Amino acid sequence: MTNELSFLLITAAAVGFLHTILGPDHYVPFIAMSRAGNWTKFKTTWVTMLCGLGHVGSTITLGFVGIAFGYTVFHLEVIESYRGDIAGWLLIIFGVVYTGWGIRRAFLNRPHAHKHIHHDGIMEVHAHDHHGTHDHNETQSTMRLWILFTIFVFGPCEPLIPMLMYPAARGNLTNVVIVCIAFSIVTIGTMLGIVFSALYGLSFVPMKRMEQYSHALGGFAILLCGIAVQFLGL
Repeated sequence: MTNELSFLLITAAAVGFLHTILGPDHYVPFIAMSRAGNWTKFKTTWVTMLCGLGHVGSTITLGFVGIAFGYTVFHLEVIESYRGDIAGWLLIIFGVVYTGWGIRRAFLNRPHAHKHIHHDGIMEVHAHDHHGTHDHNETQSTMRLWILFTIFVFGPCEPLIPMLMYPAARGNLTNVVIVCIAFSIVTIGTMLGIVFSALYGLSFVPMKRMEQYSHALGGFAILLCGIAVQFLGL
């Protein structure tokens, strides 16, 4: 391994790690939706990995297109900036809609009682709710996941573009591929690490009284994340 490749690998790993930690959009949506939907570890893993691959893969694709057509770093960064704006607004819109849906769901599933009158004239009142019932609307659940995936495809990995273009400018496409792999592994691995660490910590927080509003709270967390990304540059 040459000194140049070693430097590129270390840089890709470090930038991928910091880029992920400093960007709440890389993990907040998965933490919020996994907690609200009571996802299994397997589902949380594959959804996070799929969105992570879409996130990194779209930038890698753009980078290779830029290399093929001779675009400069400046031109690609302009495109990434537009993509970032689109992703930020999509995240905000998704957060608003998800919050609204969660509030409606909480209202419809609020605790209520049913009266039953037996043949002997005795009346029984059964109080219950539907918080623990399975969400049978798989179509809506699947649609939310694909919307999230689409948002991550639009979400750019701005630091990756210069790292791709540098070895490409020197005519070493092998190093370009290695940089892509290193950056992708570290980015997705960091996403998974933060998501599961946060979910483990939240498992100790009593949420029984707020369970009715779990989806609304999840949507609000995503909305705040989108606002932070779009207006605070996180």
